[in-house]
Amino acid sequence: MDAALYPLIFEPIYRNYLWGGRRIPRLFGRELPRGIYAESWEIADRPEAMSRVANGPLIGMTLRELRRRYGSRLIGRAGVEGPFPLIFKILDAAQRTSLQVHPGEAHAVQIGGEPKTEFWYALPGMSEQHLFIGLRPGTVPALFEEALRQKRVERLLRVVPVQAGDAFFIPGGRIHAVDAGCLFFEIQQNSDTTYRVFDWDRLDEHGRCRPLHIEEALQVIEWDDCEDPRVTPERIDRADGNVWRLLKACKHFRIERLDLLRDTTLNSDGRSFRVVFVAAGRLVAEGGGERLPLRSGMTCLLPATLESCRLLPEGRRKPPAELLLIEL
Repeated sequence: MDAALYPLIFEPIYRNYLWGGRRIPRLFGRELPRGIYAESWEIADRPEAMSRVANGPLIGMTLRELRRRYGSRLIGRAGVEGPFPLIFKILDAAQRTSLQVHPGEAHAVQIGGEPKTEFWYALPGMSEQHLFIGLRPGTVPALFEEALRQKRVERLLRVVPVQAGDAFFIPGGRIHAVDAGCLFFEIQQNSDTTYRVFDWDRLDEHGRCRPLHIEEALQVIEWDDCEDPRVTPERIDRADGNVWRLLKACKHFRIERLDLLRDTTLNSDGRSFRVVFVAAGRLVAEGGGERLPLRSGMTCLLPATLESCRLLPEGRRKPPAELLLIEL
């Protein structure tokens, strides 16, 4: 008989891209060898990056093994087909990332690759910075290609200021780059398709330019995309004495922010799993017979059939914990 499901945490998977920094181990108390940590993949079901359970009776089991064994009991009725539908990451950009774009559903079918829509939440620990998201009005392909040849593409990009607590929605087709100094939690479709448009003429550790994918990018950029990428939180009225806000609801995910002031219970009807990310502070999650301490930078997966999970704030921080809650 399968073991009962409970709140799950996973071993992080680290990526050391050249733009990365050292804040992930420093800010989140992770004992890691000295080095560059651009991304921490918190939960992922990819052949090249497969999460493994780090707590409880299921320790060591991969996310794919969990999905195959438990199916809708883990994922829920909303997304049981195929691999685990989302990837969760922490990003530390000590340098500017490349200018890039991901395909949306329609373009992924036309030219290949996997569709990718993503969401960024700016974490405590970063100062005010800025992002490049989308194009200035009137930018057409010919103008953009000429700016690339002249290495003046930055003047055609929308520049958006960002500070801790801000959130941004990046659907497929929206060109973007993260500037130096940003620290994000990212929620995205399960995809690793990225078309690099411009890399600011820098060299990798071998003295070479990283490959560009300009032809593919020009096919998937949404040239008429003028939507504001900044997310405006909406207050949610819930009678538990905490502060709830809806950040984003789309067909790929629903994201809420919870300022945890007092104990609350998350109930599940089995429709979807829920992921809890601790942006700041400390708490304890109790459910499925487990008592799991959580602190800033930790990510916890609540299986769909975990009927209830109690969240108990700890510490003197105001609020004691700042959380993101994600479901399908």
